[in-house]
Amino acid sequence: MIIATAASFAVIGMLLWLLFTLAVYALPFYAGLSAAMWAYSHDAGFLGAALVGLMVAGLTFGIGQVLFATLRSSRLRALVAAIYAAPAAVAGYSAVHGVSGIGSTGEAWRIVIACIGATVVAVVAWVRVSGLYPGDRSTHHGAHRTRPGNLIGAANDG
Repeated sequence: MIIATAASFAVIGMLLWLLFTLAVYALPFYAGLSAAMWAYSHDAGFLGAALVGLMVAGLTFGIGQVLFATLRSSRLRALVAAIYAAPAAVAGYSAVHGVSGIGSTGEAWRIVIACIGATVVAVVAWVRVSGLYPGDRSTHHGAHRTRPGNLIGAANDG
């Protein structure tokens, strides 16, 4: 009984880690899945739909990264981060609402707990999207200066 409870907590912890790690990719995943479903419904076949989905997901992620890296205005960067955080909030709400249904919690408490979960997942996604590009930091590992305007940052220094 004790081993099963400990294993349950370990699995729940791993699922939460996975949810928080993948929350950043909710928008590219949704865009890619939608494009793949559209391509499949227009007779592209399974392989063609998968390729379309992968291309759209990659483009969505890439465009978001380029926008976040090149925009100077903090308001526009916040808008890009919010666009990435919104689907993560929906995914967080759905995940927490589903998990909270396992217990004997009333529906009102399930919704409250799911809203809290959605907020936490959205904030984590916001922070992770903001951290994917380091911005205009003055140093990289204390040795090299980053050139402002570089998309890759200190990787181009040399």
